[in-house]
Order: sequence, then structure tokens, then C-alpha cells
Amino acid sequence: MLVAAAWLTLLCPAADAASTCTGRFPNPVTDICWSCLMPITLGGGTLATIGGQEDIPNPSVPVCSCGVNPTVGISIGFWEPVRHVEVVRRAFCLVSLGGVDLNPGIATPDAGRSVDAGGDQNSFYQAHFYANPVLFWLQVVADFPCLEQGSFDLAYLTEVDPLWNDDELTLILNPEAVLFANPVAQAACAADCVAATAGFGRPELFWCAGCQGAIHPLDGHVPYHLGGVRTAELLAQRLTAKLHRELLAWGRHGSAGLCGPYFLPVMDKRAYKSQLTYPIPATVKDAGKCCQPFGRSTVLWGAGKEYPVQGEDFAFMLFRKGNCCVGY
Repeated sequence: MLVAAAWLTLLCPAADAASTCTGRFPNPVTDICWSCLMPITLGGGTLATIGGQEDIPNPSVPVCSCGVNPTVGISIGFWEPVRHVEVVRRAFCLVSLGGVDLNPGIATPDAGRSVDAGGDQNSFYQAHFYANPVLFWLQVVADFPCLEQGSFDLAYLTEVDPLWNDDELTLILNPEAVLFANPVAQAACAADCVAATAGFGRPELFWCAGCQGAIHPLDGHVPYHLGGVRTAELLAQRLTAKLHRELLAWGRHGSAGLCGPYFLPVMDKRAYKSQLTYPIPATVKDAGKCCQPFGRSTVLWGAGKEYPVQGEDFAFMLFRKGNCCVGY
């Protein structure tokens, strides 16, 4: 009985810790890898880069114009840290706001894992999307018209979205998912995994999330749970793709983005890089890089980033590719 009581004493605090909401506001000095801004381009040429950062094609002509009365300018390209995504076990737990429990009393499922009839482990997580134009609110660059203006703001909660917990209901947003729910379409994602690990994913394979699996369905159910970091990276991609489909996230890259944002209902996964900021910021460079294009394998950069209880929620800074016409 004494031994049993001792075990209960040890186990109860662990259970309480698992049910609490913890987190940390991302420190812009220590938790963000600023080299991910690179490369900075002028037209099709590179102005500045660090560590061989990857880039996608830019408008080849450096001269551009915008407006009804055309204003001539130059075409600039860079990767802006502008969005923040967190994937959490406990509903309404705002990890990136220091562990604020926002629960308003709405019944919604917490994260969970289960084993299906085939012996595979499935999982479900909630996710939150923040507007975080960190370059603007830090006033890093003054009077630069290409920066998104705003402050750190909670933009989306999956807990209040009934589509996030229902594979069938989410078909309202992505009816094309039924076309790719077959072995042939899923096998094509292997090519997307290879491409994303070597550089960027294949935009024509828009239903694939690279090495993380499939973008569809656009909800929080993951059929093959192979580690917290991999699952969180997949759900960060899904939530971003979902907001593009709902026209809440827009494109800013390419010739179409020179004069401002534009509708992009099918997310171009090449336009985003992610950097883990919680629980362990991924600021140590692997091969000169600490941010990863969507779909890149987590085997190397995700190792050692998850630990029990307080290290099972995850947050990512998203760097979005932007091209802008800086006029005179």
C-alpha cells in the first residue's frame, strides 16, 4: 500500500501538468531565425543572401509599375515573417501568448490519439493562426511600403470551426479530396517529399504535403501519427491551405503580387517557409538554414524538439514570400 501511495503521489502531478496550459510568447531576438528573410532580390538578381537560403522564381524584369496612373518602381523580393501557427493538445490553449487558457465554456474536443483496426496510431489536434507582421511592429525597417502593417493578433481558432473536426463536413471546402483518396494519388506524394527535401515542393501536386503526407482533408485528423513535430508541421500546412481556400490568406509573390495581395484559393506551398519557435526554437542552422519549406522531411531538423508534457505543443513562425514594386 505504501508503494502504491508513493506511485500515485508521483503520477498525479504529471497528470495535472499534462492538463495545464503552458507556453511562451516568441522572443523576436532569441526565437526567430532572421536569416530566413534572405535572399533579397532585385528583379531576377540576388542582392543579399546568407547560407544559401532557397528561393522561388522572381519577376525577371527589375522595373515595374502600379496604379491607374502608372508609378514606375523597382521589383523587390524577400521572405517576410508575417504569420504564426500553433498546434495544441488542449482546446483554447494559446501557447504563443504564454499559455493563456481562453476556454469560453464551448464544448470542443481536445487532442487525442487512438489506434485503428490496422494497428496504426491516429491523432487529432486543435490549431490557431496568428497575424504576426513582426518586421512592422518592431519597426525594424522604417517607411518601407512592402511590409504588411499590423500587430500581433489572434486571427483563427479551429475550436469554433465545425469543419476542423469532421472529415465529411470539410468536403464543403475541398470536394476535390475524393479524387485523391486513392493509392496512386498518394504515391505521387513521394515525389513531392523528395522535391521539398531538396528544395521546394511541386506546386502541381497541390494535394500533397511533402514528407508529412496529404493536405486533404483540411481538418485536424491525422491518420498516421509519426511524431509530434511531423504532425504539427502537417497541420500547420493544412490550416494555411484551409485559410487560402476560405480567402482569408492571400498570395503576395510573383508578378501578380507586385502591386499588392491577390486571391489564391489553392495555396502555393512554395511561398512559405516555417521555423519552429516552441517548445524548442529551431535557431541552430542545419546546412546553413534554420527554416524549412513546406513539406521538407522533419528527420533532421525536428529531432530532439519534442519532450513529455510541456513539450508536446508546437508553434511555427511562417515566412511568406513576397514580391513588391517599390515606386517613386
